Order: sequence, then structure tokens, then C-alpha cells
Amino acid sequence: MLFIIIAALIIIYFLAGIKIIQQEEAMIIERLGAFEKVLYAGFHLIIPFFEYPRKIQWKYSQKGIDGQTYSYYSERKLIDLRESVMDIPRQNVITKDNVSISINALIYFQIMDAKSAVYRIQNLPEAIEKLTLTTMRNVIGDMVLDETLSSRDVINAKLRETLDEASNKWGVKVNRIELQEITPPSDVQASMEKQVKAEREKRAAIYEAEGLKQAAILKAEGEKTAAINKAEGQKQSAILEAEGEKEAARLVAEGQAAARVKQAEAEAVAIGKTIEAIQNHGQPDKYLIAMKYLETLKTMVDGENNKVVYMPYEATGILSSVDGIKQMLDGVTAPTPKA
Repeated sequence: MLFIIIAALIIIYFLAGIKIIQQEEAMIIERLGAFEKVLYAGFHLIIPFFEYPRKIQWKYSQKGIDGQTYSYYSERKLIDLRESVMDIPRQNVITKDNVSISINALIYFQIMDAKSAVYRIQNLPEAIEKLTLTTMRNVIGDMVLDETLSSRDVINAKLRETLDEASNKWGVKVNRIELQEITPPSDVQASMEKQVKAEREKRAAIYEAEGLKQAAILKAEGEKTAAINKAEGQKQSAILEAEGEKEAARLVAEGQAAARVKQAEAEAVAIGKTIEAIQNHGQPDKYLIAMKYLETLKTMVDGENNKVVYMPYEATGILSSVDGIKQMLDGVTAPTPKA
């Protein structure tokens, strides 16, 4: 029985010295109250009762059913080396222009040195939270409201740089920080909404004026182009009409000239035949005197009453000349056949 008890105690003692650490976790081992070593992932043996894990005070945050975030403290023996996310509760911060705003943030950090995270700070999560709130007040306090609302990236960069530098001695690396919500007071929100509405109406009026201006410009350009095209069309039409009239006048002139040529040719033929007949039958002087007399007589006739206003004295001579012309023409139209 004593042997069984001793064997059981040996087994319990041996099992108490076995430590299995999971991946991305670490355990601080102390010997008689002093730091001994850090155990990382894998199988480890320690000396029970002389060596034991260091208990760590850790702050946790959890949301309740009412949506509020509640914090509680607990002791743990393992340190999580993975990147952790901490939700910073909503806090009131005053800007440079004395406007109180409500702001909350998320912090992404990772423990790089487990020993420093345990021995150089009492409660690492709480220390990071308090440091974040203090830094946030300092950064926001140097900025006006409009700059705060429009410069989240600048605020995030300043917070991350300050927190990373301050928490470096704790063995912590702050990877990034993100502001979730920035809520100004209700009266400020109302003023901002009015300002945004006025700005939108202003932009709408500007866009409408620009549209009307562009429309007027395009309309004027269209009318100008139409007037130019119309004038160009009228010009081309006038040119073509003038060319047509010129061509028509040329053709009429050519036709009249051809007609006059043909008439002259016909008259020349008639005159030639007449002269030939006169030469064949003699008495050309009488013919010429009679023709001249007839032409003169034509001009002496009144155009309105068709009355002769003047008669030459030697009428019998003229009549004899006309009779001679008749005889001469009768001789031309009916020549005596030759034997």
C-alpha cells in the first residue's frame, strides 16, 4: 500500500512537471519567485514545486446583450503571441476649437517579447487602453473639428506612431489603429447638415449655370454655323444663277449672231440674184432710183393715220421707173426661152 502511494505521488509529481505549449503561445516560468525561462510551442519539463508558471493579470472586454462593452479581469498563465484586437470604448474628446466629440477606436497589437510584456507592465491590455485614450486626447486636441472629421488617416498615423513608440519597452508592436466613429454634438451635426445642404445647393446652382452657359454657347455656335452655311449656299446659288444667265446670254447671242449671219447670207444671195438679173436685162439706174424712192416714201408715211403727207413733183418719172422695175422683174421671173 505504501508502495502504491509512493508510486502515485511520483506519477503526480512527474505529470505536474509536464508542460505542453500550443503554437503562437508562451509561458513564463519562475523558480522560487525569480524569472527562469520562457516556454514556447512544444513539450517541456519543469521541476514541480520549485518551478511554476507566472500568473498574469489580464483585462478582457466583452459586449453585453444591451450593446454596451463591459470589462473584467482574470488571471492567465499563457500569453497569446498572435495579433490581438482591442476595442477602445467611446470617449468624449475636446477639439482645438472647443467642440466636444465622441470617439472610439480599434487597436491591432502583437506581443513580441513575452518577458517584457509580463515584467515591465502590470496589466498590458489596460495599459494600452489608457495610453490610447491619453494619446487620442492629445492628438485630437491639436486639431479643429473640420480637420478631425476629414483627416482620419492622419489621426490614425499619429496615434499608431505614438503608441508604438511608448509600448515598445513593453515588448508590444502596435501594427495599426482605426477610428470607428467620430460623433459631434447634435447642434453641431445640425449646423454641419445645413452647411452641407447649402454647399450642395451652391454646387447645383453652379452646375445649372454652367449648363445654361454651355447650352447658350452651343446654340450661338449652331446659329452661327447655320448662318454661315446659309450664306454660303446663297453665294453658291447666286454664282450658279449668274453662270447660268451668262451661259444663256451667250447662247442667245450666238443664236442671234447665227440668225443674223443666215439673214445676211440670205440677203446677200437675194441681192446677188437681183444684181445678176439687173445686169442681164440692163437699166440698173432705173432700178436703183426706184428702190431709193420706195424707201424714202416709206419713211414719209404717217404711222398713226397711214396718210402720205408729201408727194414729189416729178411723179410721172417715178411711175415710169416703177413700170420699168415691173418689166424688169417680169423679165427675171419669166425669162424668154433660148432657141
